[in-house]
Amino acid sequence: MNEVTSWDIAIIILYLFVMLGIGLRYVKRVKNREDFYTADHSLGTKVMLATVCATIIGGSSMMGRAGLGYTSGIECLMTALPYMIGMFLFSAYAGRIYDVGAEHGITSIPSLFEFRFGKTAKIVISIIIAFAMMGTVSSQITATATIIKLLGSRIGISYEAGAIIATAVFIVYTAASGLFGVVYTDVLQFFMLVLFVYIMVPVSSIRSIGGLGAYLSNIDTSYLVPRVNGRLLGDIVSYLVITMAGAEMWQRAFAAKSRRAAKRGMFWGTAVYAVCVCMILVMALAAQQLLPDVLGQYGSTDAVIPALAVTTLPAGLTGLALAGIISVMMSTADSYLLVSMQTAVDDIGKTIRPDMSEKRELLLSRILCVVLAAGALVIALYIKSAYTILTMIYNFYAAAAGIPALAALYWKKATSQGMIAAILGGFTVCALWRALGSPFGIGATLPGAAVCLILMVTVSLLTYKKNPSRMA
Repeated sequence: MNEVTSWDIAIIILYLFVMLGIGLRYVKRVKNREDFYTADHSLGTKVMLATVCATIIGGSSMMGRAGLGYTSGIECLMTALPYMIGMFLFSAYAGRIYDVGAEHGITSIPSLFEFRFGKTAKIVISIIIAFAMMGTVSSQITATATIIKLLGSRIGISYEAGAIIATAVFIVYTAASGLFGVVYTDVLQFFMLVLFVYIMVPVSSIRSIGGLGAYLSNIDTSYLVPRVNGRLLGDIVSYLVITMAGAEMWQRAFAAKSRRAAKRGMFWGTAVYAVCVCMILVMALAAQQLLPDVLGQYGSTDAVIPALAVTTLPAGLTGLALAGIISVMMSTADSYLLVSMQTAVDDIGKTIRPDMSEKRELLLSRILCVVLAAGALVIALYIKSAYTILTMIYNFYAAAAGIPALAALYWKKATSQGMIAAILGGFTVCALWRALGSPFGIGATLPGAAVCLILMVTVSLLTYKKNPSRMA
């Protein structure tokens, strides 16, 4: 087994400085809130493709899913498939999101809710989004901390220290650059993760096993047999519904240069993601053969992919692969942290204080970047599994926000009362279902989303004649 060398660490440090440099380069272009949150609507198809793919391949998704593939095989693909289907469907109506934003000056899901349903509905959905985005950032911190712990094992860096380092990087990077820096660093990160993670690591792993023939013959076929149960069904529903209200993807659609760029960028970014998910299963099955005790050796199955890189690659290439893995976390964490900031300041803060100046809004956004990231750090220190955090957050968010977000875009009879009842009802039922230990083995999203849909339709139809909402 190889070790992480000084050359590898030097490459990773250099890469982090390059990322920070790119982010800081765009600070001067941030002159107002529009620049900070939508990058002046400048995202073309190629940039959209890169940022969409880099964002949805997040560290928690990549490392957590690889850990799931290592322990459960094809289940990691089964939970990813609904998300891919959902994202392809999202690309079909991304143009509609762009049109609504361009016509009415809307830049987020909460601002769409305010336009259609008023300030109360906006505040309710904003709180749900802020909660979900902060939890997702914590999953990226968890994944990055696992990498840093692996890198720092020779000098005694703990998981907790790694989590703090990761949080500090996310804070500086996101607060400085806004969406300009987030998106244009995503472009470089996209090439890093595809070339040095999803191509180089699988190839080197299969070569270390003895070639493709040996790799295929050594696979335990029991890991390729689909097993569907209530928990998995709940996860599948979560991933399918979550794409309807992916606040970071809505933000990208609002920030696109054109309707065509929004649709095509989303579609091709998702297509590349689909290939990458398949490569995660390839790496997980390779790790079963090369690293039979990842949990005992590294303390978490989340370490599967970085452990493969360290085990199978020579010095230098190991550093590039690990830099690519870290880039995955960075490209996702900064996106979700930015959405959290926009939701807290622009959607909640300016609703309460509409006279807030743009200068004060930008300052408050950067302060809240520290506060929200610190909250995410607390979650990461308490729950040390990236996949556990991600699925828990997805359960709540999908149950409460997925169906209402899509309805806000298309259903003319949706009302403020129906939306508020749906969001609160879906969230409450999901929380109670989890607290009861998921009765009958059914995942919490399923009953939560069902109650959300029933309440939205019923209450909206009962209140529409008295309180009709305007259509976007």
